[in-house]
Amino acid sequence: MNPTVIDFGPGVLGALQRYADPGEVDVFLTHLHADHCLDLPGLLVWRRYHPTPPVGRAIVRGPSDAALRIGNASAEIGGECDDWSDVIDMQQWAEGEQIEFGPGHTVVARRMYHPPESYGLRITTKSGRTFVYTGDTAMCDAVQELAQGADVLMSEASWTHDPANRPPGIHLSGTEAGQIAARAGVKELLLTHIPPWTSREDVIAEAKAEFTGPVHAVAPGESFDI
Repeated sequence: MNPTVIDFGPGVLGALQRYADPGEVDVFLTHLHADHCLDLPGLLVWRRYHPTPPVGRAIVRGPSDAALRIGNASAEIGGECDDWSDVIDMQQWAEGEQIEFGPGHTVVARRMYHPPESYGLRITTKSGRTFVYTGDTAMCDAVQELAQGADVLMSEASWTHDPANRPPGIHLSGTEAGQIAARAGVKELLLTHIPPWTSREDVIAEAKAEFTGPVHAVAPGESFDI
């Protein structure tokens, strides 16, 4: 079974090579904003033109328009669309459907509150442990339901909670990430998607004010056991 990478934004292809052969991974895409998917054209080149081509096609599971939008990004000529079906088996999320992957794991996708077609993911391991990733979302019932009872919740936290510092209905604050974790009864909260213009320390403090369990803002290269 291939390892699975969640999202594939700029820099992922280079970093991935420290951990796995890019020709031997599958990909889950939460949505198609550039910071979550635009290293995929590089993965297509890797799989197509490697002197020792990978066997079979990689599974990429994502929003309904992923084949079109990634095909546009990787086309040789502007206005055309690359048919990547020679190296990629493109599959669409079906909201709420339980899908098996890897060595006995399952994943369920739920639509989130974010401008494009966007999903949060709930992964259950073979041993029954649960990992929930919000993807990009604003506060909504679906993200709260997705997180219920998770062993580990990895939540985006793009803003501090001051309404003057953030547009409504696009991303979560540290306060909201902590509230989701507390209401859902998760065991551990990991914060991600904190942009350079948002204070990591303030976001962490906001989350800790709402959630009494472990809180950590993730950094490149860190690993966590689920």
